[in-house]
Amino acid sequence: MSHPNFVSPDLIRQRFSKAMSDMYREEVPLYGTLMELVEQTNRHVLDSNPKIARQLNSTGEIQRLDLERHGAIRVGTANELATLARLFAVMGMQPVGYYDLTPAGVPVHSTAFRAVHEAALQVSPFRVFTSLLRLELIEDLELRAFAQSVLDKRSIFTPTALTLIDRAETQGGLTEQEARNFVEQALETFRWHHSATVTAEQYRKLIAQHRLIADVVAFTGPHINHLTPRTLDIDRVQAQMPAHGITPKAVIEGPPRRQCPILLRQTSFKALDEPVSFTDQTETRGSHSARFGEIEQRGAALTPKGRTLYDRLLNAARDELKDFPNEANAARYNALMAQHFSEFPDTYEGMRQQELAYFRYFVTEKGLGADELKSLSLEDLLSGGYLRVEPLVYEDFLPVSAAGIFQSNLGDAAQTHYGVHSNRQVFEKALGRSMIDELALYAETQRRSIEECFAASSLAV
Repeated sequence: MSHPNFVSPDLIRQRFSKAMSDMYREEVPLYGTLMELVEQTNRHVLDSNPKIARQLNSTGEIQRLDLERHGAIRVGTANELATLARLFAVMGMQPVGYYDLTPAGVPVHSTAFRAVHEAALQVSPFRVFTSLLRLELIEDLELRAFAQSVLDKRSIFTPTALTLIDRAETQGGLTEQEARNFVEQALETFRWHHSATVTAEQYRKLIAQHRLIADVVAFTGPHINHLTPRTLDIDRVQAQMPAHGITPKAVIEGPPRRQCPILLRQTSFKALDEPVSFTDQTETRGSHSARFGEIEQRGAALTPKGRTLYDRLLNAARDELKDFPNEANAARYNALMAQHFSEFPDTYEGMRQQELAYFRYFVTEKGLGADELKSLSLEDLLSGGYLRVEPLVYEDFLPVSAAGIFQSNLGDAAQTHYGVHSNRQVFEKALGRSMIDELALYAETQRRSIEECFAASSLAV
């Protein structure tokens, strides 16, 4: 049981998410424009589609919609990753899932720090997609050694932040004043820095290897490279971005537009070219591109069977395209995606019947106190109107989509190919713990909701 004087980790996470959004909005004005566009779009959807409004109200998602954000950062060393895990733990965030982006030419592997229980997610669904640079992929051994030496010299956390992390671990939480200080100090790790830690020539060599390598190595900290609000209609946002002075990427990552959204769809605007000073410069300034704006639309979480079908259809569309989706082939890619995904059921009941998605079960008024129904099956209770279901929101990420966003915003027209395999064991060793299986979390939430329904209806499982 937590100490009565300690602030809830969920509340600390909510405060940190708000502070991060305010900071990023100040640093990247286009993010503020994007936020306004998303808010307008969400209001339009809720006003024009009562069914979606009812669904969000019945699941409680309506309360978290305006709070919903995900961010992304990239770190360079095992120690940085392990300390980040401790920092996020203070906010009730745990590492969920493993994402290897090297097959798509991005030299990182990643996890997502987030809350894991539906009650905690309702308070704050803030997530941070956190990537660790794979230094072994730098082909130039001398450059690899240089990058390691630069990373070894830096400290990306303030002394006060480290002290407060220790205190939270030792005493089991943070008091109100400590929580305020923690949010303020933790935010410094994610702040943008205009001064690089390398010379212009060293930066050039790093960027020649990969733009992401330069982004991770050449600065004093892992500046947040994007924050992502959740929209209820990403196609509408994508279409309206140019009218608001925002140039979107060519294609929306993820599944095609559907009546019943699944998994995750993402789009973004190109990374900003921002002025920076290198260590050998006095008056002249260079530039660096890393930070961008992103929007997401979340749908139903898929079961292993559903993910297998999704992956097969996505791969079929991309194989037929025979190219990386871009401006030139965007229309054909969208048509191919729609064509192949016609095989995926586009009703929630169809997905539930075929066990393609996870659902949360709720007791209806008719089902409350219905002791005489102990002999009925789950399907009978649903068909009889004693229970109802809503799809579980997908809280995680998609490696192909993440790679597509990274590639688009790092300016890499061609994909780099790495002749290596994923290395989850190395990532977990750096992290200091194992990642949580996201599919197991969804299955557990679904199971728990069913048990709660039976308890509420006085039924025996």
